[in-house]
Amino acid sequence: MDAASLSKLLSPEGWALLNALPPYDDQQAMVLATRLRAEGVDPDLAAAALTQSRLRAKARGKLGAFAEGMLLTPDGLEQATRLVVAAQHARRYLAAGVTRVADLTCGIGADSLAFAGVGLDVLATDLDEVTAALATVNLRAFPEASVRHADGLGLDLVAEGVDGVYADPARRTRGGRRIFDPAAYAPPLDAVWALRDQVPALGIKVGPGIPHHGLPADAETQWVSVDGDVVEAGLWFGPLAPDGPGRSAHVLRAVAVPADGGAHDGAESSGTITRTLRTGPQDADLVPDVGQVGAYLYEPDGAVVRAGLVAHAADELGGRLVDRTIAYVTTDAPAPAPPSGTAAIATGYRVLDVMPFNLKKLKAYLRERGVGRLTVKKRGTAVTPEQLRAQLALKGDAAATLVLTRVAGRQHVLVVEPLAGGR
Repeated sequence: MDAASLSKLLSPEGWALLNALPPYDDQQAMVLATRLRAEGVDPDLAAAALTQSRLRAKARGKLGAFAEGMLLTPDGLEQATRLVVAAQHARRYLAAGVTRVADLTCGIGADSLAFAGVGLDVLATDLDEVTAALATVNLRAFPEASVRHADGLGLDLVAEGVDGVYADPARRTRGGRRIFDPAAYAPPLDAVWALRDQVPALGIKVGPGIPHHGLPADAETQWVSVDGDVVEAGLWFGPLAPDGPGRSAHVLRAVAVPADGGAHDGAESSGTITRTLRTGPQDADLVPDVGQVGAYLYEPDGAVVRAGLVAHAADELGGRLVDRTIAYVTTDAPAPAPPSGTAAIATGYRVLDVMPFNLKKLKAYLRERGVGRLTVKKRGTAVTPEQLRAQLALKGDAAATLVLTRVAGRQHVLVVEPLAGGR
């Protein structure tokens, strides 16, 4: 969005038009645009309003009902933190005793919304003038939040009364390509985590693909998944890491943002359950067993895998790995249920058959059982599900789930069925 489009949307006419539009329907967008032009609406204003309507509809999955009152950009929405995860961030700052947070790279203001929603004072900054203006609009309901068009790294944090810092450096180029080198983030990761010398309570959102080597030794590095999708990693310093440095995996399940978007307190809905696994001082001796496939197979959550906590998952599940290099855990009996009110750290399956990978024999196996619908999961194999389905030429009404993986170093096929409730 450019400054001219923003100005049009913020005019009384533009704001009224935007909020009067019907729920976005991609199939009706052209019809609606034609109608608006016929009614004499400025074409640029109509285009800007329809773009915002489309982005708001897309944003509901991340931002709940807050999206209906926000101004958005595609890049800003892409990088914005999900409301349920931003709420976790905000509670971390509250628990650390922080009262005033500087959100140094606020973007459209998603995390600042959560900070302000739990009662924290917020100083939000962004280098881009239009983006800072959008954040100002999006935070208008919170007098405890102020936004500046400024370089957050240039703030005098002590003079500003800041006792907590948060940053979400840009991890994409202007062309949309992902940046994997932390030194190429904007701002560079080294420059941000150096701020902990001024304000120990420092949190930094980073991409979940960040390598383990080179992570600061004094940080808790936490990978977060939401309903099985790994969405971010975070570096937490000082009082924001009360359990000390190390690696952790935070798993959120059954996320459902209520119609009121969480009601301004940053809270999750009652349906959300969470679980955290973390490394500890005793972990040097934690080496998982490796053995034959048992009666059950467990697929650790993606955050657990990214955090390098598969051995911890195997230990908790009471199982062993099917291969030392593969993140599948097998057990001879059903794994214990997760503690009450917490998320499962792995998805469970009952093992029906195990066979070495052989395309001809697999095709015959599935044909004999009338399998026409196939779910394929894979780890440690170059075979693609799409290629396999084409080669199998499936016919029939039955459904099956296959796991393609290595067992003791050799390619195997596991025929499985999901356990009730996934565990």
